[in-house]
Amino acid sequence: MSASFQQLANFIWSVADLLRGPYRPPQYERVMLPLTVLRRFDAVLAPTKQAVLARYETLKGKEPTVVDRVLNEVAKDEKGIPLGFHNHSQLDFQKLKGDPDNIGQHLARYIDGFSENIRKIFDRFDFEQEITKLEESNRLYQVVAQFAEIDLHPRKVDNITMGLVFEDLIRRFNEAANETAGDHFTPREVIQLMVNLLLEPDTSVLTQAGVIVTICDPACGTGGMLAEAQNWIRGHNEQATVKVFGQDYNPRSYAVAASDLLIKGHKDGQVVLGNTLTDDPFPDQRFDYLLANPPFGVDWKAEKKTIDRWPNFRGYSGKLPRINDGALLFLLYMMSKFQDYQPGNRDKPGSRTAIVFNGSPLFTGGAGSGESEIRRWIIERDQLEAIVALPEQMFYNTGIGTFIWVVSNRKAAHRRGKIQLIDARERYTPMKRSLGDKRRYLDQAALDAVTREHGAFANSKTSRVFDNTDFGYRRITVLRPLRLRFEITDEARERFLNTCPELYDALQAVQDELGSEPLLDWNQAWDAVQQVFKTLPDDVEGWAKSAKGTSQKKIFRDCFTVVDPDAVPVIAKRHKKGDVSVSSELFPQQTLPALGATEMYALLGLYADGKALVEYESDPALKDAENIPLKEDIVSYFLREVRPYVADAWIDREALDEQDGGIGKIGYEINFNRVFFQYQPPRPLETIDRELAEVEKRILELLREVTQ
Repeated sequence: MSASFQQLANFIWSVADLLRGPYRPPQYERVMLPLTVLRRFDAVLAPTKQAVLARYETLKGKEPTVVDRVLNEVAKDEKGIPLGFHNHSQLDFQKLKGDPDNIGQHLARYIDGFSENIRKIFDRFDFEQEITKLEESNRLYQVVAQFAEIDLHPRKVDNITMGLVFEDLIRRFNEAANETAGDHFTPREVIQLMVNLLLEPDTSVLTQAGVIVTICDPACGTGGMLAEAQNWIRGHNEQATVKVFGQDYNPRSYAVAASDLLIKGHKDGQVVLGNTLTDDPFPDQRFDYLLANPPFGVDWKAEKKTIDRWPNFRGYSGKLPRINDGALLFLLYMMSKFQDYQPGNRDKPGSRTAIVFNGSPLFTGGAGSGESEIRRWIIERDQLEAIVALPEQMFYNTGIGTFIWVVSNRKAAHRRGKIQLIDARERYTPMKRSLGDKRRYLDQAALDAVTREHGAFANSKTSRVFDNTDFGYRRITVLRPLRLRFEITDEARERFLNTCPELYDALQAVQDELGSEPLLDWNQAWDAVQQVFKTLPDDVEGWAKSAKGTSQKKIFRDCFTVVDPDAVPVIAKRHKKGDVSVSSELFPQQTLPALGATEMYALLGLYADGKALVEYESDPALKDAENIPLKEDIVSYFLREVRPYVADAWIDREALDEQDGGIGKIGYEINFNRVFFQYQPPRPLETIDRELAEVEKRILELLREVTQ
């Protein structure tokens, strides 16, 4: 940073002290940023001001759009290039300073004299309200007079320096408002890391003469990410043409970002006010680079009705995420803005994006959920390049862990089919003074280290490279047999007869036949019960053949059976051996181990019983699920990880038939903790006992001081 830049930024910052009283520090930016913009425009328009006023006199009575179009061409910079905006008011900052008594009225008239594009920005600043408040507190003239003393003419302060000044003010004001800054302001070092990860791999291209780069931030806030990306490219190539595009939902943030664009002289770029999830201001445009920090856990209930009417969401036709977290929708939007990619074709250069998420998009949702399906869609298209885990307590309004995702449709050849995970969670430096929840930051050494690690694309303690399929799994349902013990107790009799008193004689006959001792084989017990009922009158025997009888049958079993792990499994049905295939039909994509037919049948809960196959009823309480890595076949995994621990378990074949080739639902998740977990052995018991003894000793000493 140059001395002149720092001095100018410090001076403007010092003017904010005049607002103390009517405004709290977090509110200073409501006045200071709009006035900085006005003073810059005033200085930029000064050389052609008289020409604009003269031409305006000849256009009175014309349509406002015509007046704007003509005067925007008359207002020029020092190189004679039209600025794209103008002011046709007779006033300027020096004249405003010369009439203290009418300062509020004149300032409002001065703003009304701008072209429509500037007025729209100031409407979003809601600056008329601030003029009234400043005038009522006798601060307006003092502040305007101070700004009139600042020389922001382009001959003294060029666009680059002015842009840096404006960025510095935005950063300072946002940090001062640390209780809300996280809603629209990303810490500078996080942005720098995102830009490094996004642009460093393309250094050789971005440093070429005459290169034209397009950058988009669909949740741009005050424009910090766009500004940092521009600064990186400008620092590596002063001849590069950078066109920036942004969108934000917050009117004041939009106004700041749009002003920053004009201050820097970017006529080809555009910042738009709107909802990224439902409104696309750039429907026909694609971008070289995209980056964003969308709101964490954003609720998209209000947008759901609109989105549900679409045939797909930005080209993605799969299941969408939960209604209370639409963060992944921003990534889908960004990916829809990718340029087509074809190696060696300049017209299809591809795109790269970096986005900040909390931990939720990494692992929330099981197989088949919206989040998992989006992860699957991205990874199976081989577009997830890397994820960097950041330290906790990095943001101003949250202390949770955050992650930078790098996504691209033009991975380098050595990265294809691979995903890199980088753990930067311990690379922080503590801050001397916290700003809201922000207590840590990444210093330059940490930024450089992570950037180099990304470029090296190698395995280390904090960097791991995986195949895409390492994060995929198949989810199967594991069942175990229901085991019921049959026993007629007094309590069970009373419960049954309270519901079915008409079956008193039938129950007595069953008890006479089977007795009151517990029976561990419900199958045999039920056969015996059925035989007893056949000897009873017809009106009782028909109990199992009518709707009422079916209900009575269920009540009978519920009353006289309890789950007992020592009981024999309950048989649900019997099959002929030729009726069920256990190879190509149920495992079409698997390489099955060399198992006999009987073993394969048992794997699916079908057990040989003479010439038949017995299928047991499953116990709902013992139902479980297993996530099997895509690289493993289901059968081998089941035999190794499940069967040795629960010998009576089997794979639910109905769940296998549901989707994804007939072998379970496919899901994707990325678990950083599991990847980078390092086992820490517990401390010796002797050490813990010694520390506890010391604590007890101190407690006793303190109690002694109190009681003596």
